[in-house]
Amino acid sequence: MPKLSVRPFVVALAAGLLVLPGSHAVMAARIDNPVAEFAGIDKITGRITKFDVYVNETVQYGALQVTPKVCYSRDDTEAQRIDGFVEVDEITLDRKIRRIFTGWMFADSPGLNAVEHPIYDVWLTGCKQKSDVPPPASAKK
Repeated sequence: MPKLSVRPFVVALAAGLLVLPGSHAVMAARIDNPVAEFAGIDKITGRITKFDVYVNETVQYGALQVTPKVCYSRDDTEAQRIDGFVEVDEITLDRKIRRIFTGWMFADSPGLNAVEHPIYDVWLTGCKQKSDVPPPASAKK
């Protein structure tokens, strides 16, 4: 008799892919936003700055360059989970650019994947459809 593995069942259950008879599978509606909201702290002055960055654009915050690649939120019927894929580069004293962070940031867990730097910390706080900051010339109208 062949040995049955429980692993595929457990993986499907954990991924939310298993649908039992009589149940309804509902996937979260993920919203792709053009603007990522960040907060940063200058550890020398203690000053916290909030700033918006358009997806695939780069904003300099102190010695850091912050570039969000995607920024996702959920629709109003879901518990809000804000996440974004972000790249952060540091401009060194000798004017070289060094990548210090590439990965997902989660607004509801800022300490999980925040950028930690000796002088600056940066974290994702939200995503939105519009910003008071004018869009870059490269943005679609």
